[in-house]
Amino acid sequence: MARQRKNLPESSKETKSRNSSSSNGSSSPNTKIPRQKNVFHFWKQLVLVIVLGVAIIFGYMGYLETRVNTPFDNKKVVARTGLNVPEQFWGSYRPGVYFGLKTRHPHSMVTGLMWYFPKRLRPGGDGIRHWCEQGDNLSKYGWLQHDGSSFGVQDIEDGPFILTTSFVKNPGGQNGGEWTARISVDVINKYKDMIDPTEQVSIIWYAALDAETEGFIAPTNSATEVTGIRGETSSLGEFKMKLFPQTGEIDHESFLSTVSPGLNLLKETVISALRLAQDNPKGPRKIILGGQINPVGVERKDPNFVAIQVTAKLPFSIDVVFESKTVVNRKDKLVGELYSESLEWHQSRFNQRFEDTFALKSKGYNQKQINFAQAALSNMIGGIGYFYGASKVQSFYTKEPINYWRAPLYTAVPSRSFFPRGFLWDEGFHGLLISQWDLDIELDIIGHWFDLINVEGWIPREQILGLEAVAKVPAEFVVQWNTNANPPTFFLTLQYILDKYEEDFTNERLAMLERLYPRLQAWFQWFNNTQIGPVAGSYRWRGRDPLTDRELNPKTLTSGLDDFPRASHPTELERHIDLYCWMAVASSTMARLGIILGRESFLKYQQTADYLYNNELMDNLHWSNFSERYADYGLHTDSVKLVRPKSLPRQQNQNLEMIRTVSKQPEYRLVDSTFGYVNVFPFLLQILEPNSPKLGKILTDIRDPNLIWTDYGLRSLSKNSPLYMKRNTEHDPPYWRGQIWVNINFLAVKALAHYSKTEGAYQDQAKKVYEELRKNVVDNVIRQYYKTGYIWEQYNDKTGEGSGCRPFTGWTALSVVMMSEHF
Repeated sequence: MARQRKNLPESSKETKSRNSSSSNGSSSPNTKIPRQKNVFHFWKQLVLVIVLGVAIIFGYMGYLETRVNTPFDNKKVVARTGLNVPEQFWGSYRPGVYFGLKTRHPHSMVTGLMWYFPKRLRPGGDGIRHWCEQGDNLSKYGWLQHDGSSFGVQDIEDGPFILTTSFVKNPGGQNGGEWTARISVDVINKYKDMIDPTEQVSIIWYAALDAETEGFIAPTNSATEVTGIRGETSSLGEFKMKLFPQTGEIDHESFLSTVSPGLNLLKETVISALRLAQDNPKGPRKIILGGQINPVGVERKDPNFVAIQVTAKLPFSIDVVFESKTVVNRKDKLVGELYSESLEWHQSRFNQRFEDTFALKSKGYNQKQINFAQAALSNMIGGIGYFYGASKVQSFYTKEPINYWRAPLYTAVPSRSFFPRGFLWDEGFHGLLISQWDLDIELDIIGHWFDLINVEGWIPREQILGLEAVAKVPAEFVVQWNTNANPPTFFLTLQYILDKYEEDFTNERLAMLERLYPRLQAWFQWFNNTQIGPVAGSYRWRGRDPLTDRELNPKTLTSGLDDFPRASHPTELERHIDLYCWMAVASSTMARLGIILGRESFLKYQQTADYLYNNELMDNLHWSNFSERYADYGLHTDSVKLVRPKSLPRQQNQNLEMIRTVSKQPEYRLVDSTFGYVNVFPFLLQILEPNSPKLGKILTDIRDPNLIWTDYGLRSLSKNSPLYMKRNTEHDPPYWRGQIWVNINFLAVKALAHYSKTEGAYQDQAKKVYEELRKNVVDNVIRQYYKTGYIWEQYNDKTGEGSGCRPFTGWTALSVVMMSEHF
């Protein structure tokens, strides 16, 4: 509030001067009036300065508030998308559902599959499958083959039944082409003698529009055909979908045409529309969809959700054909035998391309191992989604979370069931496989991620875009803070791309890198500005909670290694060895890219790289002479444990959650009592010189079974570390405290390959460990895949069994790269 200026009282002296004579006997009223005016003028100017200052301060604060959701002001990296890339327009871009197709358009119509077995349907719709849910406890599901552009084949084992879903795209027309999807359902061979021969399946195929999609959809009724769907949208033009039963005996079919409150509630809309019906009083009751339903109290009148249900005896298969009105001179529908032939051709072509890319057959792998590798790659490629929406973000200058700008994201996802959205540090690992299969898909993914960078140079580390994505995320993880980083793994992807494809860059690819470069510069600078450490050359992850008394060791989610033990008491004086190494890799990659693009700025990045790759600097900051290992530095004590407080007598509803107690005060030191992934980052990211004795010590340590070596890969934390397999809270089981993670094992195998091929004192030692570790990791992942039906998030360090979520065909799919040895 501006201060209120008071009226100035006249002094007695001023009054006297107005009424008395001057020394020369004349009246001199003007001798005091200028002083009064000057005082008034002074206060007026002061108030104006204060008001202006306050306005500037508030204006600047308002400016700072807007920076977190202001886009980076430069050319977008993605130059062509949507209908400008027709071969990528349609795809299985809904990784969170078992089977569904949509387009790369911000407001795409979505299509998808639900199913259930009528005799096994339970109250409340339990038994209807739609979203990939761990709680469905399916024996197995995932893509067997998927090329990322034209076709895919997937098997889903649901109890004693097996569903095979596939699709083939057909180019043509002006609206992204056409496609056919096939859903086949049968009883698994080993269960055929146990299943009632009258068993039925209900297949529900649907189309839905979001609230902003321009257009309409409606059922097409016919007395002689299964009901279909027709419609028109701004991106698809006029279209129709027809259903063609192929095998099996249809018992009945029904449809639903209604308004769904959102794409995240399609299954609930179906459940609420199921009805019981009888053809005759003596016949069995049938479960049908309710037809045309106009919900009460809904503003939208036109239906945005149409579903077709077909119930048939097993075995049963049906083709869904999408046709665009803009396709002319269509000879034959891609249905029936013609579809089978087309799918077979695509599969044969996929097999040859897979061998040309990874050469597993020529390396001596058997067909079972190759089938695993094809499934791992295909689940990575088939797990690429297209999302549109706005993240929730917050900065120090905003009182509440605010929306980021609305934007698309084309990205792979770590897990279709548990993490069906984009994660920044995961995606850099994904790119190491995707770029080997299809470089242009990977460049497109990178472009979409960097088009999400804001004016500060920050990218939200977790992308939760659209209703379907938000519905899968606990509320506490939705908001992204602009102080928090994530490992810049995209520099690893760019390193690989420059190594393999530099001689093959087309003008279009070079132009994309030109558009990308300023955004990489902003990203790199953001790290240097916000994650800088307390002393020269050091770096520190932000985002640790120094006030918590519930966590045994406050998590460092921003590092990607979550609960890996760091300094027990977070302070601003910490320095983290893994972030130091990431920044070394980032600077060297920026320098190399700058040289390729002819940028003079490469020199400053090269100087930074030379500075950080100086092993003497790294040793001064992070090497412990006592334990002979690299380590974080911070305020630390190992004497911590979780204890449940004693209850107070006669008090009700007490919070007796376990809290952390400290029996020995922390001190500033290197956190060298812990040994695990963080401690070997100078080796993992190949910062260590090949003749460094410290490299020899790390090679010896990682091979020690009493530390992190196992028969299944490197465990994340050594068995003799104080927090090995300890819960971080009473509700949080250990995560990076002993389990085997394939992404870090991949980095280890990659580093071992590098040091085994680089002349140095430890070349032979590296080669020996390389052969052992690579075999252990690959063999165990394959063994668990065939034992459980899944590729897993992590693996048990004692038994090798899969743990965490499944399927996890994000970075665990890097097993394929280890098999091919294309590092």
